[in-house]
Amino acid sequence: MNIIEMTATELSAAIRAGKATAVEAAEAMLTRIEQQDKILNCYVTVDSEGALKQAKEVQAKIEAGELTGPLAGVPMAVKDNMCTEGVLTTCSSKILGNFVPTYTAEAVLQLKKAGAVILGKTNMDEFAMGSTTETSAYGVTRNPWNTDHVPGGSSGGSAAAVAAGECFYALGSDTGGSIRQPASYCGTVGMKPTYGTVSRYGLIAYGSSLDQIGPLSKDVADCATVLTAIASHDAKDSTSVERRDTDFTSALVEDVKGMRIGIPKDYFGAGLDEEVKEAVLKAARELEEKGAVVEHFDLSLVEYAIPAYYTIAAAEASSNLERFDGIKYGYRTEDYAGLHNMYKKSRSEGFGEEVKRRIMLGSFVLSSGYYDAYYLKALRVKALIKKVFDEAFAKYDVILGPVAPTTAPKLGESLSDPIKMYLGDIYTIAVNLAGLPGISIPCGKDKNRLPIGLQLIGDCFQEKKLIQTAYTYERSRGMFRLTKECTESIHTEQEGQCHEQNL
Repeated sequence: MNIIEMTATELSAAIRAGKATAVEAAEAMLTRIEQQDKILNCYVTVDSEGALKQAKEVQAKIEAGELTGPLAGVPMAVKDNMCTEGVLTTCSSKILGNFVPTYTAEAVLQLKKAGAVILGKTNMDEFAMGSTTETSAYGVTRNPWNTDHVPGGSSGGSAAAVAAGECFYALGSDTGGSIRQPASYCGTVGMKPTYGTVSRYGLIAYGSSLDQIGPLSKDVADCATVLTAIASHDAKDSTSVERRDTDFTSALVEDVKGMRIGIPKDYFGAGLDEEVKEAVLKAARELEEKGAVVEHFDLSLVEYAIPAYYTIAAAEASSNLERFDGIKYGYRTEDYAGLHNMYKKSRSEGFGEEVKRRIMLGSFVLSSGYYDAYYLKALRVKALIKKVFDEAFAKYDVILGPVAPTTAPKLGESLSDPIKMYLGDIYTIAVNLAGLPGISIPCGKDKNRLPIGLQLIGDCFQEKKLIQTAYTYERSRGMFRLTKECTESIHTEQEGQCHEQNL
């Protein structure tokens, strides 16, 4: 029995059956991290001592019959923008390089109640601002399929860790595609739930009206199981929604007969890589063969989503990041003259280039004379985009399309061109603007053996339709895993190309 090759639910079942222990699973993950994370750099902080202590406590509760859930004893990772009591939480930024929270994010607490064993905190784009995990103050994360390429972002560390077998599942946050895009690039399943489904308490904010926590996992069953564990109403989060039915595992049914699936023509125009297009449309045909009704339709306003998103997100970021001033916690410059100079130097030295760029953009669109011209106009476009999706979901159960225009770019390619990086979010950001759920699932590979992601979008609170559709497709496609050769190339620091393998 190879623990590392198991899914989260398979491992938990094995632990409950006495075929493995939580401690063995934690030790296997920590060994794996030690072997290959010097190359991949998935983690900012690995809490080896804490993980082993948790594993022993969880194992005792499992043996006593106190923990019987489908995630009990399973090692996982948390994106480094979610507070964890007593464990460094940096947002991959120099300005929070010494920040150790005194409380834990609600989503993480829910997983701990379910018996999760937290291995550590994963690398990310600084303050979740980026699409490649290259803006981190702690170095770039590499894509385990080909270490010359990025893992996506901003949840790149979480996606890469899952793909490389350095955890069984991970939490990420999605502001404009930051779970789905790295899931696509790394060949994992990633889901952004309906806004308000998962508490944002303890999530260090980027864009408060857009941010949402969600799972990254090896397969759809794990995704549904983790989402079931973290979805809850939280009085500490004013945007949290009370939902009656959050058992998303009940949607793990292989059946799409009569399901109405819409494919936006707007998503298949200029800029979409031909190999990505072919893989996504092939997946649509497979669902059609399973009994789904597939139609192409016009989804307008796509071209306005990017400017609206970056206007709103930057405006909210400039407000949210105002609190990091070097006074109460975080980085403070050593040499300064007076209070205002200390603010200026601490923020100039503590924030990276991309974060500064977005703070300045946000401050500009909120300033007197430009507020109406930019920010209010972006909010009106956001409302129009939601209306367009409402009209689409009056006809369709699910909208199907690509996650990103291309597969994972090489390291350094998009970081030098911010506009190119922003345009890479064209298929994901509208979901956040409208508060909708979306899921990414691997649907093939390109000529370089890099994963291609299929995106399914649902109406508000219709995660079950997405999970059922994704599960049906996954069962038809077969499992999607890194090969032994890929893992060995990481271990030996040979940056070779890798491919999918059915296990």
